[in-house]
Amino acid sequence: MIVGTEWLIEAAGCNEAQLRDESLLRDVFERVIRELGLKSVGSVWHKFPGEGGVTGLIALTESHLACHTYPEHGTATFNLYCCRTRPEWDWDLHLKAIFGAEKVSVTKIERGEANAVSAILDRQVADSNPEPKTQNPKSKMATGGEA
Repeated sequence: MIVGTEWLIEAAGCNEAQLRDESLLRDVFERVIRELGLKSVGSVWHKFPGEGGVTGLIALTESHLACHTYPEHGTATFNLYCCRTRPEWDWDLHLKAIFGAEKVSVTKIERGEANAVSAILDRQVADSNPEPKTQNPKSKMATGGEA
């Protein structure tokens, strides 16, 4: 059973000044939300002082969209989690164009898969184990139980 899809995105070699630009990151979020047909239910943004980066989080009816930028490393990380099927957003194309990223990596994770796999493995283990051993009556007596 798949309960959602999560995308983990890392953009490296980005323009440092753009990674400090909260309004630019807000624009990226608005574009993702609009183009994927998502719906915001609230947000939190924080611009770190001086040469620091930006952290942003938007709660979605479908789950969330978050970012953390590290201008000192030329890196931005994004996380998009949707509990309903959505098309792929071209993170590579957009982050290279917007932030000048030299490299973008996207990892897609189907959430809930571990539960389904775990249930299958548990069933296989149970099927392969012999019948549970019954307790020795003498051991019951030693613990105060009846024989």
